Amino acid sequence: MDLLGNLALGFATSLSLHNLLYCFMGALFGTLIGVLPGLGPVATIAMLLPITFGLEPVSALIMLAGIYYGAQYGGSTTAILINLPGESTSVVTAIDGYQMARQGRAGTALATAALGSFFAGTVATVFIALFAPPLAELALEFGPPEYFALMVLGLIASITLASGSLLKALAMILLGLLLGLVGRDIYTTEARFTFDLQNLSDGLQFVALAMGIYGIGEIVRNLEAPETRSVAVTKVGGLMLSWADIRRIAAPVLRGTGLGAVLGILPGGGALLSSFASYALEKKLSRHPQEFGKGAIEGVAGPESANNAGAQSSFIPMLTLGIPSNPVMALMVGALIIHGITPGPAFVAEKPELFWGLIASMWVGNLMLVVLNLPLIGIWVRLLTVPYNYLFPAIIVFSAIGVYSVNNSTADVLVMAGMGVFGYILYKLDCEPAPLLLGFILGPMLEENLRRSMLLFRGDAGQFFTRPLTATLLGIALVSLVVVLLPTISRKREVVFKE
Repeated sequence: MDLLGNLALGFATSLSLHNLLYCFMGALFGTLIGVLPGLGPVATIAMLLPITFGLEPVSALIMLAGIYYGAQYGGSTTAILINLPGESTSVVTAIDGYQMARQGRAGTALATAALGSFFAGTVATVFIALFAPPLAELALEFGPPEYFALMVLGLIASITLASGSLLKALAMILLGLLLGLVGRDIYTTEARFTFDLQNLSDGLQFVALAMGIYGIGEIVRNLEAPETRSVAVTKVGGLMLSWADIRRIAAPVLRGTGLGAVLGILPGGGALLSSFASYALEKKLSRHPQEFGKGAIEGVAGPESANNAGAQSSFIPMLTLGIPSNPVMALMVGALIIHGITPGPAFVAEKPELFWGLIASMWVGNLMLVVLNLPLIGIWVRLLTVPYNYLFPAIIVFSAIGVYSVNNSTADVLVMAGMGVFGYILYKLDCEPAPLLLGFILGPMLEENLRRSMLLFRGDAGQFFTRPLTATLLGIALVSLVVVLLPTISRKREVVFKE
């Protein structure tokens, strides 16, 4: 009965007129930036963070969440129609979706992606409602040592699941932790790494850093590559699935949803990982594996369901433990902190209307996205013809205005510009920026819980291993790191990521 009562509270919150409006705006923005290649949800949410300052926390979070899962829907449109994923999680969808479009089945591919995503979003919403509150109750028993160990495990997991070199991912984590230490010491108030610059005394601004690395850095990267957009089909029809199609996609959608719901909780981009895992699973289980890569409908249904379920289940560790599992969740933590709310175990009990309102809005948003993506597909097709050189100046201007408006500080705009250059250098060096952002967000929390723990232990670090849960979490982190460093596993990991 508690669950039903809480869901009733959630729907009462999310179905209020102004929250419906913000949910629709988030879904619309998400679809738009998913459709337009070159601007992902991280950059967009970073740009829109300043706009949310004047909103109620629940409205702000509903809109930002809508942008995230809306981008999963929108990204599939470009992947299918022009073989150019608008979002990283739609890379797999492009393999068979584009081939279906070339065969005159673009409508079927788009309908499969939208309906599979809707089903996965609905199941993921129920999954969050069932498992997030018990996890939050369990986490209330955690002390500083357990939180420290949990954050270490989260950071190690994000390293092992990051694509590319393990050494580079570890370097990004450490650099993120160092950047998080810029500013005044939390206990002594001594300035650290500020180089006597007053503007850095409060630390680097999260919005400026995120917008620079993901927004400006991504723009420079896209300008370097020539535009290669060729729309496979300019008019989409046949959006209704046949019974044969429904029979073929039913099992992949179910498997993809289950896989995404579980993998989405893992640190390091669960939605992306689950879409690749789903494609590999469907190809292995298929009676016609030779069709994959040539227009197999299962190759669209499974990954699209998996990435949407993964995107939504990634909210669980963020809301209940305060630990972001990917860069978007790091931005969500930033948004809550800006509003004076600390996500964590007490969040569910202290802010029930916010927690349950967000969960209920996910289902409402998914329903809106089906309406936005299928009947309005003609509008999205026409948007694909807009040249990128018209888009990027507007993006830069809005980014600069957004960053400046946070603190009315020109220094933040300069930090954004500097981080934009830095983000481009990371791209050229094949360094994934996601671990850096996670390290930056978790760095201050990691330091605080470590120092609290050392005060509890009177300086004896060995006591971390006398507490069963702390020792277990640190042990899992150590074993995970050692295992992926083994030459055989390391080679297999590289092969998997290349595939």
